[in-house]
Amino acid sequence: MSEKLLEMQNISKAFPGVQALSEVDFDLRRGEVHVLAGENGAGKSTLIKTIAGNHQKDSGTILIEGKETEIHSARHAQELGVATIYQEFALISELTIAQNIFLGHEPKKNRLIIDWKKMFKDADELLSTLGIDIDSRTKVSDISVSHRQLVEIAKALSFKSKIMIFDEPTGALTSKDIEFLFNLIRDLKSRGIGIIYISHRMEEIEEIGDRITVLRDGKKINTYDVKDMDLDKIIFDMTKQLIDHKHSRTFDHKIRSTMLEVKHLTQNGVIEDISFSVKQGEVVGFYGLIGSGRTETAKVIFGLEDADEGEILIKGKPIKPNPQNSVKQGIAFIPEDRNEEGLCLSLTVRENTMHSAMPYIFRSRVVSKKTEKRLTTEVIEKLSIKTPSTEQIVNYLSGGNMQKVVLGKWLLKDQEIFIFDEPTRGIDVGAKAEFYRIINDLVSQGAAVIMISSEIPEILNMSDRIYVMRAGRIAGVFERSEATQEKLLQSALL
Repeated sequence: MSEKLLEMQNISKAFPGVQALSEVDFDLRRGEVHVLAGENGAGKSTLIKTIAGNHQKDSGTILIEGKETEIHSARHAQELGVATIYQEFALISELTIAQNIFLGHEPKKNRLIIDWKKMFKDADELLSTLGIDIDSRTKVSDISVSHRQLVEIAKALSFKSKIMIFDEPTGALTSKDIEFLFNLIRDLKSRGIGIIYISHRMEEIEEIGDRITVLRDGKKINTYDVKDMDLDKIIFDMTKQLIDHKHSRTFDHKIRSTMLEVKHLTQNGVIEDISFSVKQGEVVGFYGLIGSGRTETAKVIFGLEDADEGEILIKGKPIKPNPQNSVKQGIAFIPEDRNEEGLCLSLTVRENTMHSAMPYIFRSRVVSKKTEKRLTTEVIEKLSIKTPSTEQIVNYLSGGNMQKVVLGKWLLKDQEIFIFDEPTRGIDVGAKAEFYRIINDLVSQGAAVIMISSEIPEILNMSDRIYVMRAGRIAGVFERSEATQEKLLQSALL
């Protein structure tokens, strides 16, 4: 029996205008976690989607347990023992856990009738082996994000998967959930399952990984044993430059005017009595666990949700928040879910960039494509967006570059207040450094910034002042000089 579960030799894959993979070699051994690292756009997603059957390679060879294989579809990959747990779960909310686990391969009586009793029994046993004490008859809509991820893993085990791919699995998990997931991955390794793991969090790679392969611009750069890993070398391999991965802001202490003031903001049952202010040239950080009310606060300020009580003032004047009015008042909102709330994925970089600014640039309602292209090119250059042209479909860009397009459309309107909700989630080290530079530039030019983040080092490094939220309320306020990881966690948890 081959030690290698998977071998990929000279794999190439191209999309319109993009060479996503170029002669990439990769292998996976039994009972190991092999980490894929690289900047957004390096080829990681394309590689795993080729393994998972979502993309077909243009050239190269794939061997599973030593046997050359053509993976024709996602269903075929499942039959070959390959399972993928993506960031966006492939679950149907209104079905039960058991129905989701066995969807498409339900146990049958006489090959025709679903054996419901056996299905729920088998699902309960699978959940039990994962240490999950939950009834498989429960609807997926009624369980937490962390439990949904475990249902995805149970679904993979129902196919007797030998290869499991985890794509940024900890993005929406608490520290306790992450610890549980890592223990589960160690258990899967002990069963001889090979795991491909994608993460931008270097501390996770060191804790859970055995080997790490770095991709850059669709090419394999190097493979290392994690125990011998040099973090600076990894980052250099990813970015082709030395980057301070502990990047901080340039702070000044000038007395500046207040740009945004929030007083006693309340949305019944969601957030309660939220009060804070943001000055010119200041980053106010918001930290808290999932469900603490951070994103909901941002949406109420921008006017995407209605407040039941409270007041919002821009430069001392009260406003009635709704998205159109907020934009007129100089507020920009960069949402956490860029795909659903920030972009039209089927449109071009130019069309997305011009979307919010068009009414203010073309006041006569006569649209000039030449002007659109020139302005979009300026944004591309200013934000270092990696794209073949202004006419590239946004869906073909990497996550970090998509995020820059979301921001770019606001820069054309000269907004003064920026709300960033998890701006660096799911993007690589190099792209993070770029975003820190962009935020630093904005505040140095007098902008006021609200930054919501689940990453404590990021919040500590970037914020002038930090608000910690818990259960819809502000649980603690810390000036930069007094904030520590321990204080933030204590406020968020206790």
